[in-house]
Amino acid sequence: MVKVSASFAALAVLLPVVSAQSQVWGQCGGIGWTGATTCVAGSSCVEQNSYYSQCLPGAAAPSSVPAGPSQTSTASSGSPTSGSTAKLQTVAKSAGKLYFGTATDNSELSDTAYTAILDDNTMFGQITPANSMKWDATEPSQGQFTFSGADQIANLAKTNGMLLRGHNCVWYNQLPSWVSNGGFTTAQLTSIIQTHCSTLVGRYKGQVCTCPSHSWDVVNEPFNDDGTWRSDVFYNTLGTSFVEIALNAARQADPTAKIYINDYNIESPGAKSTAMQNLVKSLKSSNVPIDGVGLQCHFIVGETPSSASLIQNMNAFTALGVEVAITELDIRMTLPSTAALLAQQKTDYTTVISACQAVSGCVGVTVWDWTDKYSWVPSTFSGQGAACPWDQNFQKKPAFDGIVTGFGN
Repeated sequence: MVKVSASFAALAVLLPVVSAQSQVWGQCGGIGWTGATTCVAGSSCVEQNSYYSQCLPGAAAPSSVPAGPSQTSTASSGSPTSGSTAKLQTVAKSAGKLYFGTATDNSELSDTAYTAILDDNTMFGQITPANSMKWDATEPSQGQFTFSGADQIANLAKTNGMLLRGHNCVWYNQLPSWVSNGGFTTAQLTSIIQTHCSTLVGRYKGQVCTCPSHSWDVVNEPFNDDGTWRSDVFYNTLGTSFVEIALNAARQADPTAKIYINDYNIESPGAKSTAMQNLVKSLKSSNVPIDGVGLQCHFIVGETPSSASLIQNMNAFTALGVEVAITELDIRMTLPSTAALLAQQKTDYTTVISACQAVSGCVGVTVWDWTDKYSWVPSTFSGQGAACPWDQNFQKKPAFDGIVTGFGN
């Protein structure tokens, strides 16, 4: 099974694009989209958020897309929902974890129905900005930093008394062209990484708190699925030393923050997980700061790793002296959703959460946005979606109950 990282703006470019029109369920617009902006006959382009619009069947959005607050489910009529009154942050804390959190993005914050739920710090105790702290958003020109989007989410976390997870400093994707095509020497790129990481991390030093779960995904997705190093401007210029450079810069900028490396397809034993473990060992032996490993957990309904596999892998990391966190959880399905798929999704969420619950060094869980309305999945995986614990109309799905059950409640 191939799972991908959580940057729909970047990964959408990997999708096949019909030369003239997008197919049903394909992307047809959004910030950064350069493909087709019209849809094949029988479908229409419907804006999901500022980052993507999608070709949906019919002349208007079908029942799975919210037409207004009166709708109650993303699935067909009669689909099961959750009536639970549990608060996920409260449940996670009661289970001994530091937080249950969510990613969010700036374009979503104008949706008052969305923020009414997001702002509840008994539901979410931690926030990750999905895009506004990435390199293209924060340093679009060399030495010219802009933090308006990042500040909005950081201030939201501060106002709500939530933990802030910084995401991210060094990643091969969503780079401005001056970085990816700069042709820098090793000395120049070293300085560029140091400046970027120290400026970004330093800006939010202690802004939320100095507690252990205030953290940064400093290095994001350094490995290929076979465990080899990903070829990008950082590795090609600096070799593996770019990791040490970034981690040291982040630690110096905020000594109180937890310093993480974050990746996907490392959630269960395999070549990529082994490569990450070997990197942690190497960093530890060289006294390079590394506090945690982020497990992205972008899974597929019915194909989620077993609890035993997840637990085994988490324990392998924590045995190296680092903590782990589930940083970008969602579990997608082939649309349309059905009662059977929703029931399996509930089971799969329980499996993942219970694995974290079973490992003391798994400190918390973050879903990659909490509602299907703003999920990155449909824009990246044609015909797939419904990956989140709430549907597009902010109704709790059976997956919500699966999370509660996973924490032992």
